[in-house]
Amino acid sequence: MNQLLYYLIIKPLSLLPLRVLYVFSDLLFVILYHLAGYRKKVVMTNLRNSFPEKEEAELKKIASKFYRHFCDMMIESIRIFSIPEQEAVRRCKVLNPEFMDAYAEKGTSLICVGAHYANWEMAAIGFNSQFRHWVVGIYSPLKNAYFDNLVQTSRTRYGTGIANRRHIPEFMNEHKDRLTVYFFIGDQSPSSSEMKQYWTTFLNQETGVLLGAEKYAKLYDYPVVYILLRKVKRGYYTGEFVTVEDHPSEAEEFSITEKHVRILESEIRRQPEYWLWTHRRWKHKRQDS
Repeated sequence: MNQLLYYLIIKPLSLLPLRVLYVFSDLLFVILYHLAGYRKKVVMTNLRNSFPEKEEAELKKIASKFYRHFCDMMIESIRIFSIPEQEAVRRCKVLNPEFMDAYAEKGTSLICVGAHYANWEMAAIGFNSQFRHWVVGIYSPLKNAYFDNLVQTSRTRYGTGIANRRHIPEFMNEHKDRLTVYFFIGDQSPSSSEMKQYWTTFLNQETGVLLGAEKYAKLYDYPVVYILLRKVKRGYYTGEFVTVEDHPSEAEEFSITEKHVRILESEIRRQPEYWLWTHRRWKHKRQDS
């Protein structure tokens, strides 16, 4: 069934140009937002709790914009299975590769923090050729083994590396002599079983934050940067790197995590429609940990 789905539907669709695929996105928006109300309760609850100062009409406007972007992102993710490298680079351009080159000149590997914002999948395959560091994404395997293999193959076909979050130390030790930037997603919700997490106020809510980026930055003394991934227009994104911490081994505990949380919060407040509001970000409370 998985193979049939991929070869009969996903793969043929991925060969179509985005200008054609966006017709499907427009239809999908009507289905998910207006007809099915896909996770609409989750989205509206998240928005109300995050922006208590906003009127209901404004929150609904943000929700509508989010669903349009969400549908575009799903369609773009299908296109990624067949997108040429040149198109991926053109659609997700790094604005300041010289920022990364300065670290490359010193032979310094990096930890980069990002989020479920804009289209991180486009960045995953479009960034590796735009600066000298080898791009490695930290990922959690999908439960479906067939699609997990497909996604891994798609993400790595232009040179991007991937490291299973359960085996990060082994991967980093194996590649410690290679100029690398490790991409961590910083807004994932820790499971109730993950005891070591940082609690802070994020979007007006008490929020647990994973400590992976800070942990490995301190362990290997790799500077920490943040990727400001922004949507310019339909199908086009930019990435801009900013400094979080250049001397992680000297930084106070949790200070790195607090800094990258504040950067993300600022980005979400600037354009809230591009964050993944369907995600149950606050499903665990402090007492669960």
